Amino acid sequence: MSKRLFVLKAKTMGKVLTGAIVVLFSATPTWASYDLKQKEAGMPANEKARELQGVGIEEKLGKKLDFGMKFKDETGKEVSFGDYFDGKHPVIVSPVYFVCPGLCNFHLNGLTDALKVMEKQWTVGDKFKVLAVSFDSKETPQHAANKKDLYMKMYNRPGSEGGWHFLTGTEEQVRALTDAIGFKFRWDENQKEWAHASAAVVVSPDGTISRYLPGIMFNQQDIKLALNEATEGKIGNFVDSLVLYCFKYDPHKSKYSLAAVSVMKLGGGVMVLVMVLWLLPIYIRSRRAKKNAAGR
Repeated sequence: MSKRLFVLKAKTMGKVLTGAIVVLFSATPTWASYDLKQKEAGMPANEKARELQGVGIEEKLGKKLDFGMKFKDETGKEVSFGDYFDGKHPVIVSPVYFVCPGLCNFHLNGLTDALKVMEKQWTVGDKFKVLAVSFDSKETPQHAANKKDLYMKMYNRPGSEGGWHFLTGTEEQVRALTDAIGFKFRWDENQKEWAHASAAVVVSPDGTISRYLPGIMFNQQDIKLALNEATEGKIGNFVDSLVLYCFKYDPHKSKYSLAAVSVMKLGGGVMVLVMVLWLLPIYIRSRRAKKNAAGR
């Protein structure tokens, strides 16, 4: 093989691999089996590819969810959405479908991996709950039970089963939730799969949408910050609350970033405290010296 031909092939493979990685890990709407060759040539930059039309996430921060929405849990029992909210603990809602061949598994795997490295006091069911809700109305509680069994084994924290549930519902029930959280999806007849995005939705204890964490890979610190933010700092310890003060969510990066203003304020406060602690003994000694001098 000539050197020129080898270079051309290498460049071609590099472009294909780069494109595949971008599609797979992008926070923008996509799905696992997206075919790069199907992108329409000459399409304006501000238009979505045909395969992605009608797919995405419209963030509805501050919207309060309807606790009366009905579903079936992994045991087949009919439940209300509000059954999982106690007014104290936030809930992570992951819209997925249980027989998904790719993206949903990546999402749940990424979420599980992040939850596994969190401290024991952040075990699912203790400080927060997780709901994996199927948006495929054809799926059954048996599908949900199989998925729960798999991820409880992966998570491997006994006692967490009561805090992590897998739900299914009718088309009407599913649409009620997906519309409420702004999750858009559609059936792709050519691929015979659901075209959809990927995100974990953090909901406050009173049912208000607090934060969206898009993608399939999650940082455990981002999850803790989002959960603590959803409760206004009430479920974390002092250190967690301090970290929350110093970090703010950056929607452009889809992650929490260090907030310079907050850090400067905190640094100023620490400096004042240090100065007070340093000057206080001097002040006390000075007062004692004056008293002793006056008593002579």
